[in-house]
Amino acid sequence: MGTVGAGFSTSLDGFIAGPNDDYGRVFAWMSSGDTDVTLSTGEHDIDLKVSSKGVEQFEDMSQTIGAIVSGRRMFDVAGAWGGKHPLNVPIVVVTHNVPQEWVKPGSPFTFVTDGVESAVAKAKEIAGDKNVGVGGADITRQCLKAGLLDEIGIDLVPVLLGSGIRLFEHLGIEPIELEITSVIEDSGVTYLRYRVVK
Repeated sequence: MGTVGAGFSTSLDGFIAGPNDDYGRVFAWMSSGDTDVTLSTGEHDIDLKVSSKGVEQFEDMSQTIGAIVSGRRMFDVAGAWGGKHPLNVPIVVVTHNVPQEWVKPGSPFTFVTDGVESAVAKAKEIAGDKNVGVGGADITRQCLKAGLLDEIGIDLVPVLLGSGIRLFEHLGIEPIELEITSVIEDSGVTYLRYRVVK
């Protein structure tokens, strides 16, 4: 069975987005490289320009992730990714209210209304031997508090945003030890990978 991990591009002061869900600064490294990468959603292609090290990061994700757990807010902000996530994997959405327009045959979305533990269990079932990705700050915090997270990946961007959406705000938990598993320096970003010590 694979691992459960969360990965985010983050400013040095811990924000995954600026005010009004502005992701421009934390994703700037994805357009400053010399290698073209195209990710497809249900509505359009996303053209990126990353370094060769960035390509390795995307290839690793696309080959190892079998399902993603998302919060409803991220699902809505992303516009349901136009009907298909860029990694082209099934998405398990934690929600209180199921958007009925997405409950149809062939939909890549599964909606879970009884909490993050059930959502992660469903995603593991879907992913099989592959890893489960966790998307969204709130869902990541819930997984961390519940002891469900095995790994955390931070693509650290050299910028201080000052305000916005913090990844690890209001955790309300005892300290959690992390073990560094990888540090890769790149142009405009440093890829940090941690294992959650349990």
